Amino acid sequence: MHEKTLQHLDALVSFDTRNPPRAIGTDGIFDYLRDQLPGFEIRVSDHGDGAVSLLAVRGETARLFNVHLDTVPSSPAWTADPLKLRVEGDRAIGLGACDIKGAAACLLAAAQATDGPAAFLFSSDEEANDARCIPSFLKSDHGFHEVIVAEPTQGEAVLAHRGICSVLMRFRGEAGHASGAQALQASALHQAMRWGGRALDLVEAQSHQRFGGLTGLRFNVGKVEGGIKANVIAPAAEVRFGFRPLPSQSADELHAQFGTLVPAGAVERYEETFRGPALPAGNTADAENRRLEARDLADALGLPIGNAVDFWTEASLFSAAGLTAIVYGPGDIAQAHAADEWVSLDQLATVAQSYRRILGAQ
Repeated sequence: MHEKTLQHLDALVSFDTRNPPRAIGTDGIFDYLRDQLPGFEIRVSDHGDGAVSLLAVRGETARLFNVHLDTVPSSPAWTADPLKLRVEGDRAIGLGACDIKGAAACLLAAAQATDGPAAFLFSSDEEANDARCIPSFLKSDHGFHEVIVAEPTQGEAVLAHRGICSVLMRFRGEAGHASGAQALQASALHQAMRWGGRALDLVEAQSHQRFGGLTGLRFNVGKVEGGIKANVIAPAAEVRFGFRPLPSQSADELHAQFGTLVPAGAVERYEETFRGPALPAGNTADAENRRLEARDLADALGLPIGNAVDFWTEASLFSAAGLTAIVYGPGDIAQAHAADEWVSLDQLATVAQSYRRILGAQ
C-alpha cells in the first residue's frame, strides 16, 4: 500500500494546481481522480475561476473525507522542479506533498484497498481566500454528519483551531506642504501609524484569553501603502491586516474594536475581505460542546489527539454547518508553503493505514 501511495503522490504533484493563478479545469487532476476511483459515483462541479470540486461516493455513509488539491505558488528558492516528486531519505519532496496532496494520495490508496462505503470531497480553492467549493457543497442536501478534513497535523487529530479575518482599511488625509503644523493630523499615514500602535496595544490586551491550549489573539499588519514624498502631507493610506481569533472570541466584536481605534473621520473604508470561522464554530458554550463531540469521534476512530493549532482550515466551515469536524493528515505545517516542501514517508504510511482502517470499519 505504501508504494501505491507514493505512486499516487507522484502523479498528483505533477499536476499544476498552483493558486494563484488557479488555472484549474475539470480535466487534468480531476480526470486522474476519476480513473483511480472505479465503483464510485462521481460528481464534478465547476464553481468558476478555477474552483472545482469532485464528490466521490461509494455505498452509504454519514462520514465524509475532504482534502483540497490546490497549492501555493512555488518560489525561486526551490532547488529542483517543484512539480516532480523526489524521494530522498525519509522524505517525499514536491509542491503540495505536505499541504496536502500527500493526504489525497493516502485516500486514493485506502479507497483502492477497501470495498466498503466511502465518501470523498476533493476541492481546489482553499489557498485563495475565495471559498466556493465547500460553501456550495454545504448548501446541497448532502446527508453527511461527520467530516475528516485533511491538513498537515503530523498524524494527530486536531479538534480546535483559530479563525481568520483579513481586512482592507483606508485612511483619508488632506494633501499639503509638510512644513505646516496641520501635517500631524492631516496626514493619512500619520493616522494609519496611530491606528497601528493602538491595534498592537489592543492585541496585547487579549493575551490572557484561552481556549483548548491556544492563548491570545494572533495579529499581523501585512502591507502599508500611501503618501507621495517626504515633504508632502499624505492624502491617502491603505493598510491590509489580519487577525486570528480563538474559538471563544467574537470576530464581529474584534472588528468593531479595530475599526474605532482612530476618529471616524480618519477612516474612509473598513472592509473585511475574508472570514473563516474558528474550529469548533459557535459561541463559547457551543464551541466547547462541539470540541467534546469531535473528541469522541476521534476516540471512536482510534486516532491520537493532538493539540489545537494556530493555522486555519476549512474544517471550521463544516463545523459551522453543524457537522462534527476533525482535522487529520500527514505532514507538519512548518513544511507547508516552504521551498522544497516535504512530507515524511513514515507519516504517509501511518495516515494511509489509518484511512484504510477507518474505511474498512464502516
